[in-house]
Amino acid sequence: MESKKSDVVNEPDIEYGRYSYADYLTWEMDEMVELIKGKIFKRAAAAPGMSHQRISVHLVAAFYAFLKGKTCQVFHAPFDVRLPVKSKKNSDIDTVLQPDICVVCDESKLDKAGCLGAPDLVVEILSPGNNKRELKNKFEVYEEAGVKEYWVIHPNEQTLLIYSLVDGRYQASRFFVPEDEVTSACLPGFTLDLEDIFGQ
Repeated sequence: MESKKSDVVNEPDIEYGRYSYADYLTWEMDEMVELIKGKIFKRAAAAPGMSHQRISVHLVAAFYAFLKGKTCQVFHAPFDVRLPVKSKKNSDIDTVLQPDICVVCDESKLDKAGCLGAPDLVVEILSPGNNKRELKNKFEVYEEAGVKEYWVIHPNEQTLLIYSLVDGRYQASRFFVPEDEVTSACLPGFTLDLEDIFGQ
């Protein structure tokens, strides 16, 4: 079993059966992995680069400053987000993600293990080699789970794309660039100057 899991992590596109959060809890791996509809995906081949880290730090600081004293809370990876479909039993949950950043406004979804249910807002900062997963696989599960806003940031291109949930389907914004100021529909009053995020 152990070698089989290792193979799946190294070759995430190969079909090796389905796993659950109950399985996930038993694994001892040096690298961070995620479960998407029962399949294992390696989170990154290497540690995030400097631009990824700078963007993440600036965003967490901006969200934290705005949310201070409010009911919503911001979290950053590693932080397990479990997205149940059939039930909330560990053996039935087959999607466990670690978004770069997420904002959770419903405190009942938070427990010692992380977040059980859809965060209100998720931010994924793209890294080389994981763009396909972020743009396709995660898009689908975030939409299905009811994540209200899904932000996709491309550090190299210095762009932000916001997917907003409307009647159960995501609608994409235009591409935002460093000269833009963006807001969040699920965090009224929050504004972000992208020059502060990308400027360095």
